[in-house]
Amino acid sequence: MKKLLLSLTLFSSLIVQAQSFVLEEFATGLTNPVEITNANDSRLFVVQQNGIIKIIQPNGTINAVDFINISSKINFGGERGLLGLAFHPQYLTNGYFFVYYNNTAGNIIVARYSVSTTNSNIADPDSEKIILNIPKPFANHNGGSIHFAPDGNLWVVTGDGGSSGDPNNNAQNKNSLLGKMLRIDINSTAAYNIPTENPFVGIDGSDEIWSYGLRNAWKYSFDLTTGNVMIADVGQGLFEEINRMPITQAGINYGWRCYEGNNTYNATGCAASSTMTFPVAIYDHSGSKCSITGGYVYRGTQNPSLQGKYFFADYCSQQIGMMETNNSISWTTPFSGNNFSTFGQDNLKELYVAAVNNGKIYKITTATLGVQDTTFSQIRVYPNPASERIFVDGLKGNNNVAEIFTTEGRKVLDETKFDFENSINISGIPAGVYYINIKAGDFKSYSQKIMIK
Repeated sequence: MKKLLLSLTLFSSLIVQAQSFVLEEFATGLTNPVEITNANDSRLFVVQQNGIIKIIQPNGTINAVDFINISSKINFGGERGLLGLAFHPQYLTNGYFFVYYNNTAGNIIVARYSVSTTNSNIADPDSEKIILNIPKPFANHNGGSIHFAPDGNLWVVTGDGGSSGDPNNNAQNKNSLLGKMLRIDINSTAAYNIPTENPFVGIDGSDEIWSYGLRNAWKYSFDLTTGNVMIADVGQGLFEEINRMPITQAGINYGWRCYEGNNTYNATGCAASSTMTFPVAIYDHSGSKCSITGGYVYRGTQNPSLQGKYFFADYCSQQIGMMETNNSISWTTPFSGNNFSTFGQDNLKELYVAAVNNGKIYKITTATLGVQDTTFSQIRVYPNPASERIFVDGLKGNNNVAEIFTTEGRKVLDETKFDFENSINISGIPAGVYYINIKAGDFKSYSQKIMIK
């Protein structure tokens, strides 16, 4: 049964422009959930990293019988396992669905399976058709998100192959399928065909590649309302990043290993930075942050105040972030005991989030709260562009500080406390584009791009 998290030790709220959300417990008893999706009906399908897919009914009840169990094929442990699931756009008629996993050798496998012809709650484990088999040099950085785009092609995001710093330069190598967004046509008798619009067909590199320069995108999603793809890419050691680009734009280089976020990482042999696409938002590892978990732009109807906001999380800090349409980020306080591993949508585009460590699925919803955290209520940074001083409206309390970074990630203003006018002096910072990060304590922060003239 559903249970609202009301205890302040289990429950957190986010207030941005007087709006809030809470996590409502939806289902429990899962093992290492790493993906949530739907088959265009009222059921939720939850991928467990151990190789089992479970079905959750609309009331939160988990089916006793597995949808499918392919654990014997899976290398499960650390970052490896069964990681992704996508249902064919014509699933209701052809019964095809696709999974992404590490096989017993550690390779990346994308495979097609079929649902039972007599029971829609059970799939045929013997129906496997291998689509992709990609060797990997190391155990980590497996990627794992797969989705069908509106044109019916399957998009597959792969990690850079692992270790640290992409030692084999896979992400920038267009002859490698690692560290890439792949785009393939699976509507053929062959394993797959290459869509003719793929950018490197007959020109350079592997034909499957749609975009490149990714480290370990965990996860990505489509926002069909705006026609964008949203990619959360896990950083090396300093910055996590969010990328947003039109679904139709091919050949994008997202910059890794040359750049981590906006910060130069290892530019040896790299193309000019002008040829690369940088993230629309980044965050650093302060407040115990370490690894981004990508989510979705909310497009449901049950919570109108959340419309158009991109939800994501940080695995280590146990916080959920919300990015506004202007790319500013606000964070919840930590949801203690929850390491968030994935977000998902139901068939009505309502949002859910899973915690891998406790096997719980929560529904993201709004509520009128008895105790509200209004630290960043109706925040406004002005003027923008600014000179000499920056002012901030909407701050609560007296312990707020600001720091400023260049777009390359270099800090130009250390943590500085706001004065009695809620302003800070920026007269010593050269003209340019920067990020201001406003902090209230260890866990609450607000980030926004600013211009200094």
